[in-house]
Amino acid sequence: MDDSVDRAILTAISRDGRATLSQLSDAVGLSVSAVQSRLRRLETRGVISGYQAILDPEQVGTPLSAFIEITPLDPAQPDNAPELLEHLDAIEACHSIAGDASYMLFVRVASPRALEALVRDVRLAANVSTRTTVVLQTYYEHRPIIPVAAVE
Repeated sequence: MDDSVDRAILTAISRDGRATLSQLSDAVGLSVSAVQSRLRRLETRGVISGYQAILDPEQVGTPLSAFIEITPLDPAQPDNAPELLEHLDAIEACHSIAGDASYMLFVRVASPRALEALVRDVRLAANVSTRTTVVLQTYYEHRPIIPVAAVE
């Protein structure tokens, strides 16, 4: 992160990905062209990796979310579960974790029956055991990432 202005731009765009250049300009006290230049630089450097819409899971037919821990059945098998599961669209995120399991999946599905089918598909595709935790209620998610100043 170059400076406090970049951090302010990133904070604003993280809170509202649809903020206009004019709104960002007002928020950080720079001209529209200066903000646009900084945004392009942040995108080119990979600090901003993309923009996306956040969909309401219930409105799009996937109201049931769960975490699925996966552990290889054979410790000698290749550690390629993320690649083997990438084709399963219900998996929103796959995290390598420390602890008893190797990976934690976050999934969204339409129903308990769909979750059961997904767990079966995960087991078969990656040759893993699973432990599933169903989410009852989500209090917050998609929180903005607030950049921190570099430690000197």
